[in-house]
Amino acid sequence: MKNRKSNLSGSNLSFRSPIIKRKEFIQIGSLATASMMLPKFLKAFESKALVPGGNKVVVVLQLSGGNDGLNTVIPVRNDIYYRLRPSLSIRKGQTAQLTDEVSLHPSLAAFKALYDEGNLAILNNVGYPNPDRSHFRSMDIWHSASQSSEYWNTGWIGRYLDAQCNGCARPTQALEIDDVLSLALKGEQNNAIAVQNPQRLYGTANEKYFKDILKNHHDEHHDEQPVEYLYKTMAQTLSSADYIFKESRLHPTGATYPNTELGAGLKTIASLIFSDINTKVYYISLGSFDTHVGQDNQQSRLFTQMNDAVKAFTDDLKKNGRMDDVLLFTFSEFGRRVAQNASNGTDHGTANNMFLISGGLKKKGVLNAMPDLSDLNEGDLKYKIDFKDVYATILNKWLSADAKKILGAKYSMLDFI
Repeated sequence: MKNRKSNLSGSNLSFRSPIIKRKEFIQIGSLATASMMLPKFLKAFESKALVPGGNKVVVVLQLSGGNDGLNTVIPVRNDIYYRLRPSLSIRKGQTAQLTDEVSLHPSLAAFKALYDEGNLAILNNVGYPNPDRSHFRSMDIWHSASQSSEYWNTGWIGRYLDAQCNGCARPTQALEIDDVLSLALKGEQNNAIAVQNPQRLYGTANEKYFKDILKNHHDEHHDEQPVEYLYKTMAQTLSSADYIFKESRLHPTGATYPNTELGAGLKTIASLIFSDINTKVYYISLGSFDTHVGQDNQQSRLFTQMNDAVKAFTDDLKKNGRMDDVLLFTFSEFGRRVAQNASNGTDHGTANNMFLISGGLKKKGVLNAMPDLSDLNEGDLKYKIDFKDVYATILNKWLSADAKKILGAKYSMLDFI
């Protein structure tokens, strides 16, 4: 479940221009959505030298809907796990075994291979104080990096863009592989851009219809600021779509990726990483993991998609010498309850695990203790690591940013990178 997506349909803006009406603007679809998300600095890239390959990159993979962590990283020698999940638990012999105590879901064979290679780390019991079991509210908290009692309208990646790209000669970029932008990538001054397919955005941007709108607009006089803003952001999208598309074609990956949405998205990300584009953060989602009913099939299907796409992506990075420069991590807005429900599924829970994948990990494997199933909070796991500690570590150690300024408080540094 994606949360806090921006679109035009919820806007209160109105148009008086005879050239384009509000209804028409809404109907232009992904271009209009992307234009609203476009950071002002993106156009500046067209005339600036870019950082060559080798820059550190973060890829965020959001497991939307609340993935069940206990059937992801499985405590195969814990009797409580099997007692509370009589039909939903996964037996040790069926799993992808990491240690005598810990296994992975059987559909995650590629993740086991990454573990064996030293390119995978697992953090258990990640969450936040006073957890919220609402999809939307909990995702807001993860996206904004706020406390559960706070309501913020900016995201942690968006504020990273604000901090790093304010007045700098070569501003930093972030891209979400989607048609609309998540709260995580929205800042006060700068937003990332949402683009599902660079070629499609390029084709749409070059349609005569949009160019005529802007050409005619130059001859019009508008004193209505929101209208002027929409025209300006549209103009920025038209000029920048060409740039993004051309960069994605500089060094296109020749690898074969799964024919899935996640596979296509990671293939786009790989092509951009191999190009000269100076993108630091990529964001992509998979879901829905909201498995109240019949969890086995749903989770297995999604994990197969994730496993195959991540395998293609990491194999591609290794082949092109970029595995050490890229850090991919997964998160979900919450885990599930320890006990299965009556519908062979699980209900909304609290703490969860995170995968960290890179050739540049300083600590690998299972980084901390598995969940203590004998010490629950009304049937839910107790968090041990604040997810904002993970964000702070990535911001400081991987992206060389001021995590305290971006997150609004000082958080602990972890040692996986």
